[in-house]
Amino acid sequence: MAPTINIPLDALTSRLNLQSRLDSVRAQSLIARFSNVKPLSEFFDIKRLSKPSSFGEMQDRVNYNLNYFSSNYAVVFVMLSIYSLLTNLTLLWVIIFVVVGMYGIGRLKGADLDLGFVRATSTQLYTGLVVIGVPWAIWASPLATALWLVGATGVTILGHASFMDKPIESAFSEEAV
Repeated sequence: MAPTINIPLDALTSRLNLQSRLDSVRAQSLIARFSNVKPLSEFFDIKRLSKPSSFGEMQDRVNYNLNYFSSNYAVVFVMLSIYSLLTNLTLLWVIIFVVVGMYGIGRLKGADLDLGFVRATSTQLYTGLVVIGVPWAIWASPLATALWLVGATGVTILGHASFMDKPIESAFSEEAV
């Protein structure tokens, strides 16, 4: 029997407290998530930008800013997603084609599509959608777009979170505890 490797993901992610962050994201509605977006003047406060003095300070900043600016970071992710679709028009058209195709086939409610000169069942329509959509989707390179989106979002959000210093008020509240 081959040896198994168990990677303790909890040990790897506990430094950034990701599990509680993900739980809080799942518990919120979409309206509640975007209702506490911080103002742009606070999000782009140039006076609070500074290089962290150590890795520990950077981790503290990232932990604080990921909680504090989480709604702003969600907006950044949405904006980068829209940008990635607008720069990859082929992928955008594939998504529109598949969504409209699924919607149109669903509107038939199982009935055959009769155009007069041809009659197609729902199964034939779904097969046609797959036969056209899958090669077109592969050609649109969604993996490259997704990897770009992950990289651009990670660099943008983690860069902002690590260079944006905590407000002075939070430093005093930590000392009192």
